[in-house]
Amino acid sequence: MALRNNCGLSPIVLEVTFMSMKMRCELISWSEIQRLCLVLAKKVRASGFHPDVVIAIGRGGYIPARLICDYLDVMALTSIKIEHYFSGTSKTEQANIKYPLCSNIKEQKVLLIDDVNDSGDTLQVAIAHLQTFYPEAIRTAVMHHKLSTHFPIDYYARKIVKWRWLIYPWAVFEDITGFLQRMTPFPETLEEAQQRLLEQYAIKISQKQLKDIYTFMSN
Repeated sequence: MALRNNCGLSPIVLEVTFMSMKMRCELISWSEIQRLCLVLAKKVRASGFHPDVVIAIGRGGYIPARLICDYLDVMALTSIKIEHYFSGTSKTEQANIKYPLCSNIKEQKVLLIDDVNDSGDTLQVAIAHLQTFYPEAIRTAVMHHKLSTHFPIDYYARKIVKWRWLIYPWAVFEDITGFLQRMTPFPETLEEAQQRLLEQYAIKISQKQLKDIYTFMSN
């Protein structure tokens, strides 16, 4: 199947590119998400911390936060939105709060949840923001904790020693689209796209899923 790169690209402040080198990626499955969140919930419970409210960092923390609320039987769930990474590995120079907290957390125990602790920039901005609401305590939890971070975490389910880009199931289309759009020349067939994703990013993806992704790229 022939492909055409007729997509409009949004401008970005800073782009992390790997055009001349290979970057390893890892696709995370839905079942792995459930497993990691259960590990997190068990660690929080074992520590004796009983959060009054769970706060998700959007967008990556939305689903993990909801699962952990289920496991810990916490009804209070809210969120903040911080922008740092965009399509694929593109990111802004600094993490910025897009949608601030709209809940009262004064004198409450907060469990702050994101998907990954990569550089630590997002969590650092989130903590500073939440502290202005005078909570009793804030503890942080992520599924994946990378050793590349400068920010210490309270709870994590899996440590990532060798850096790689993690593709979560809620961001497959977004990340793959970003990788494809930066390929020069753009792959002419699904077979070529599949092969180059494997060679450049170690991503194994079916042609059927690639076809679905490209359908949305073209709109």
